[in-house]
Amino acid sequence: MNVVIYARYSSHNQTEQSIEGQIAVCKEYADRNNYTIVGEYIDRSLTGTNDNRPQFRKMIEDSNKRFFNGVLVYQLDRFSRNRYDSAIYKNKLKKNGVRVFSAKENISEDASGILMESVIEGMAEYYSVELSQKVKRGMDINAQKCLSTGGTPPLGFKVNKEKKFEINEMTAPIVKQIFQMYANGKLMSDIIKKLNEKGIKTSQGHKFNKCSIRTILLNKKYIGIYTYKGKEYKGGIPRIIDDETFYKVQKMMSKNKKAPARAKSKTDYLLTTKLFCGYCKELMVGVCGTSYNGKIYHYYSCNGYRNKKCNKKNIKKDYIEDLVVKEVKNILTDNNIKEIANKVVELSKKETNNVNVKNLEILLKENKKQQTNLLNSLKVCQIESVRNSIFQELEKMQLEYTRLEKEYKIEKSKYTVLKLPEVLFFLYKLKNGDINDIKYKKVLIHTFINKIYLYDNNMIIIFNTQDKEININIPNIEKINSSLKGNCGQPKVKGRKLNFLPFTLYKLLIIF
Repeated sequence: MNVVIYARYSSHNQTEQSIEGQIAVCKEYADRNNYTIVGEYIDRSLTGTNDNRPQFRKMIEDSNKRFFNGVLVYQLDRFSRNRYDSAIYKNKLKKNGVRVFSAKENISEDASGILMESVIEGMAEYYSVELSQKVKRGMDINAQKCLSTGGTPPLGFKVNKEKKFEINEMTAPIVKQIFQMYANGKLMSDIIKKLNEKGIKTSQGHKFNKCSIRTILLNKKYIGIYTYKGKEYKGGIPRIIDDETFYKVQKMMSKNKKAPARAKSKTDYLLTTKLFCGYCKELMVGVCGTSYNGKIYHYYSCNGYRNKKCNKKNIKKDYIEDLVVKEVKNILTDNNIKEIANKVVELSKKETNNVNVKNLEILLKENKKQQTNLLNSLKVCQIESVRNSIFQELEKMQLEYTRLEKEYKIEKSKYTVLKLPEVLFFLYKLKNGDINDIKYKKVLIHTFINKIYLYDNNMIIIFNTQDKEININIPNIEKINSSLKGNCGQPKVKGRKLNFLPFTLYKLLIIF
């Protein structure tokens, strides 16, 4: 099988060496499984929480050429920490006959791997969200002190070791010149031309354009106002431009600017890639419509209906998402959480118990046994030449043992062994999460939901965990809202019991 390696590291506590380590483990995995590596895609200092990664996007695009059949990653979180993106791009790769392999986690291909992969990816996304929140808290604290929160400082400023802004004596005159030229009536195009002709660069090291000039002219930092998340701190930063010039420029820009196009707000359709039409089995996708009074409504619509091949009605986005979230939370009882956690940990341990590890364990025991036999022979042997031969053989055996032990440790380190406390912590976080937190709902759905087949009067939810069919009447929207939001997201109905069978995760069908 032809495979490519995808490796990535973010800037948080990771370096170029982490890329080399990922590639080395992936190559060892490929050798063990007789895969042929035909390419590498590497993103450096880029987060895995979104798909804004050039090499990642190129790899997805190249999969259309069908010159590789697999993508090999060090761990699943290298592919993506975002379950939505992971599902989207795995589906695209699957259509091109390409599978994603984890070199370290070694997740099985059968149904028993579904839950473990869901939990691992869900945990990766959850901890990424937790890290993001901690980083944001740190930025908020810095902002309160009017310190730099990261990134390149605006042209005319520099940041000292204490993260305080200072005037950059080399570039501040350029900012003054830009403001003065615009205040004197110079066209923006003339300002851009003059700056670029002189070889002057932006703070990012690029040529000037309308966007970069406009960003400078609108930046209140130049009159000593530190801004962060809509809050303004006067005097929080050194001043470069006087108020009279700055506000004269603002009036001129307001008069000259064209009416911008109304921006479309981004809406998260949480059931994308999960929701299918029960009649034609086509995907249901998120769409929006506007009523006569201008109010925007969001729905899920059957692709077959959109192509005039099916009569499935649209369904309101919030209605169906709240209904699904309620049912997911309903299975997160204390007993079910313990059973899920134990099963995932059990599967995790079983995955590490592979043939290579077993063989090395046998070889280590055999080596130790032979060394013991040689030592026993030394105790009774009186012939010097024979004793010397035994010493030589014993030395060889000790060297071989050291080599085998090192290889065994490397082999064991390639697989993630999930600990029961960390899985329980993750699952209880999901049970007690904020129902109004969109990121929480996203992790919850994508961890436990496999597929949903929606009909006009009922639906079938296929979880990653159960083998039992349960009938439930359709509650009206008022009851749904009451049970979800009136009780901090905790369902009022009694939780269901999960029924696991050894190493096989059967499908649970819940019919509404």
